[in-house]
Amino acid sequence: MFKGIGALPLAAVQVIGAFLGVFTYLISSHYRKLFRAHYLAVTTQYQLPVKIWSAAAGSGMLFADSLWVWKNPKKSLDLVEVLHFDIVESALSEGHGLLMLTPHLGCFEVMPRIMAQHYPATILYRPARQKWLNEIVEEGRNYPNLHFVPTNLNGVRQMTRALTRGEAIGILPDQVPSGGEGIWSPFFGRPAYTTILPARLANRHQTPVVMFTAVRKKWGAGWLMQAKRIEPFSKEPQIAAQELNLAIENAILCAPEQFLWAYNRYKHPTGADLPPSN
Repeated sequence: MFKGIGALPLAAVQVIGAFLGVFTYLISSHYRKLFRAHYLAVTTQYQLPVKIWSAAAGSGMLFADSLWVWKNPKKSLDLVEVLHFDIVESALSEGHGLLMLTPHLGCFEVMPRIMAQHYPATILYRPARQKWLNEIVEEGRNYPNLHFVPTNLNGVRQMTRALTRGEAIGILPDQVPSGGEGIWSPFFGRPAYTTILPARLANRHQTPVVMFTAVRKKWGAGWLMQAKRIEPFSKEPQIAAQELNLAIENAILCAPEQFLWAYNRYKHPTGADLPPSN
């Protein structure tokens, strides 16, 4: 299936992804419950139009886009319209490396490849629990000038070395960290266990931080990639976590139907303190 998807045109793959996204939403009550709770809370809070079917299709296309990019790295680069890359060049010229933040929005898998066309990058990722799935992911993400490291102490050390060399590193900032490695901070108005690793790395090395998004265009037309430099994080962890979540929220609100709403951003990891009670 993996190879078959790679052989199809992007538009066809996105149609398949959209169908699977809606199909999963319809048949899985657990998926639907998470999805609706997260998505409707945000659309209500910001008085956005409710496009539940578009959002469900968008989640499916997020995975389909990733598979297609893994199998068609060169073709995918030709379908990316890049805006504000001068921000990246300016940040790296400061000599303290670059921290890339890439939330689960649009086609987040294409952004490291754009970076790798110009600079080496070390990307932090959480290995899949299933061995077969992890093998597919590692094969798909294998790309020149990109180095993927696991979310453990060794991976963090490798990222630190990359920053010392003045290189770029990448983190999925909306991923729930393991217990004891984060703090509770509001995310769209609800306590979410939030990683403080980006702030620690950036503050330790005076590293500029850039939020990257790759928003899907029309069917098969590719993606619009934008880079936005965010203000340095506070040295106070609680404030830094709030700053990080706000930056993620602003990115999501630019294309809310392309975010992975079914991901349980508000779960309580084993070993973490209880969230604050209101």
